Amino acid sequence: MKDLIVQKTSLEVYEYFSLYGDMESPQTLVVSTTNDFNILNHVGEINVVVNLSRVNDIRYINKFFESINSKLKTDGQFICCLETFSARRERKTIGKIPIIRNIYFGLEFIFMRVFPKIAGLKKIYFLLTRGRNRVLSKAEALGRLVSCGFEIESYNSFNGFLYVIAKKVKAPEFNMNASYGPLYKMPRIGKNGKLIGVYKFRTMHPYAEYLQAYVLKTNGYNDKGKPADDFRLTPWGKFLRKYWLDELPQLINVLKGEMSIMGVRPISQTRFNEFPLEMQEKRKKVKPGCIPPYVSLNMPDDAGNIEAERIYLESLEKHPYSTKPKFIFKAIYNILTNKIRSA
Repeated sequence: MKDLIVQKTSLEVYEYFSLYGDMESPQTLVVSTTNDFNILNHVGEINVVVNLSRVNDIRYINKFFESINSKLKTDGQFICCLETFSARRERKTIGKIPIIRNIYFGLEFIFMRVFPKIAGLKKIYFLLTRGRNRVLSKAEALGRLVSCGFEIESYNSFNGFLYVIAKKVKAPEFNMNASYGPLYKMPRIGKNGKLIGVYKFRTMHPYAEYLQAYVLKTNGYNDKGKPADDFRLTPWGKFLRKYWLDELPQLINVLKGEMSIMGVRPISQTRFNEFPLEMQEKRKKVKPGCIPPYVSLNMPDDAGNIEAERIYLESLEKHPYSTKPKFIFKAIYNILTNKIRSA
């Protein structure tokens, strides 16, 4: 096993693998394949699967991950490698030529990421590429693993490749409706604790929603109440968030009667569970809003988000008709005078 892994990678990579699994065990399967047939036909118990072929060259990535999940026992480990989008830019010579590199990688993004998601163009893409050498972000690869029943234990870069150590913790979700488009719905807690789909412009890589718990566990929150050092964000996503543009589609939720212009911030179940029980009950009584209270009160830090909502909800109970207009006016003033900015 050692000779095979070192030959395909390096001694440093082998030593990294060995920190998480016994590479010399007869229950460790080391392969270099893009076809799940080679995994499913293996006879015997498997504790660790190491695949030395790039995830970028696997045509049906989730199906491949699901097959490995089916062969591993619970807590079994899967080790894989990929070339991230940023590493790809560094590897290619054209990535060092100003202006031209932007045009090249822009066109590559359209062909490698947009074509596969459009019915008529999808066939052309797979005919020309056969699903190989696809563009992948770290966030998408890790998110796909989590959606397929794995927990991320570690990842590290060696010689331009990202090696990921994942542990099987449950059965796959078999998500057949992953969102890739510019507009998508986030599952958020609405009035009466009902789960609603809140519309936003995409600011994160596909499958990023599966990584929220992992990012929070690893990095916690920043001073604006957002996950710190969030690698799930795309470059254009940071721009959209900076100027609040990503939240404009929430007006669709307002028209559907699921949200108000002013209200508590629509948050995920994970974030909702972190709120004090008293606040959870208060939040359930009202619709979430496009403009959250902390914007009106200029309290952007994490603790301030909860306190701002407490102030807003108490004011709403005492003054049900005047609270919202007052908070909306304050929010507009704070935004126009740059007293507060989006994360």
